[in-house]
Amino acid sequence: MMPAATTPDLSGRAAKFAALGDPTRLSLVAMLSDGGPRSIVSLAEGVGLTRQGTTKHLKVMQDAGLVASRREGRETRFTLRRDALAELREHLDLVSAQWDDALDRLKAFVERPG
Repeated sequence: MMPAATTPDLSGRAAKFAALGDPTRLSLVAMLSDGGPRSIVSLAEGVGLTRQGTTKHLKVMQDAGLVASRREGRETRFTLRRDALAELREHLDLVSAQWDDALDRLKAFVERPG
């Protein structure tokens, strides 16, 4: 167990994972992954939703820290926050390494001559 002083804030990560748990939001991530800012209109067309429906999904993603928005004239353009995805990847890599270690210890225990 990690000491309290170095324990990461998992609530932010949990919100990000929860936001990514929706197929429509995953489609939005895929569309935004090219790095360019996209308008709500173009994103709505890409996922086959109304602008209002798309806006609701983008708000969940923005509240979780996965996307950023910027007003350009009358439009709001959204971009993917790659740093947020990198944080999630690092977390998954850590969990994976912990499981690998636990499975290696279990294997050594089970295969130990009796």
